[in-house]
Amino acid sequence: MIASARIILAIIFVAIVTLALLPFHLAFLALKHRWRNRLPRYWHKAALLALGVHVRTHGTPGIGRPLLIVANHSSWLDILALASVADVAYVAKAEVHNWPVFGLLARLQRSIFIERQQRSRTQQQTNEMADRLNAGEIVVLFPEGTTSDGNRLLLIKSSLFGAATAAAVAADAGVVHVQPVAIAYTRIHGMPMGHYHRPIAAWPGDVELLPHLLGVLKEGALDVEIAFGAPVAATPTSSRKELASVAVEEIRQMMETMLRGRHH
Repeated sequence: MIASARIILAIIFVAIVTLALLPFHLAFLALKHRWRNRLPRYWHKAALLALGVHVRTHGTPGIGRPLLIVANHSSWLDILALASVADVAYVAKAEVHNWPVFGLLARLQRSIFIERQQRSRTQQQTNEMADRLNAGEIVVLFPEGTTSDGNRLLLIKSSLFGAATAAAVAADAGVVHVQPVAIAYTRIHGMPMGHYHRPIAAWPGDVELLPHLLGVLKEGALDVEIAFGAPVAATPTSSRKELASVAVEEIRQMMETMLRGRHH
């Protein structure tokens, strides 16, 4: 009964916030106003409040531009959490474009949709990411290409790290800052979340989205931690595989630190 009431109230709250912010956001998009990148942050904060998710950060997004954030990915909640603390544009799978509700939200946030299976389009997609980076936007890449169980980092795909070197060619200083970021779900109702409970927050690809969303709404009181690592300089001659290797190692270490409760 209580869980059902929480779900209904959360849906009503998010709907009200969405209807209140949408006209302004559409206007900012049409005018290409800088707030088209800023306003989504407030929507994400409201959505997390409705879901009962608390975000704790370690460090901050890098101040250098262009800035490419590379992060691990275990849940749709990652999108809300990271976008609640920074004005970002996501790199998303092409199929997300047509998803009900979430596809619309992704389009409103000006996500960059890519076809991971079409290697012939890799250069075109890399160039689009580079253009957005050089326009001053913070672009977020999830190099695993899918979601994990939240307990470990999956194998990463280094091909789209080429966007950093491509953007560096046109960057004023000839450098793009690549910042490793780790996201970990660490507590539920104030208690440490172990391997067994982490799937409450994690959303592996074989789980339907709606049931998982309802499960999060029923549980509430989740804590997610975000750690921002030291940015790495990418130049036009940088190896994308080396960039990926350095970023992944730092993400893995930050994840382990948060999952073991060692951050203070």
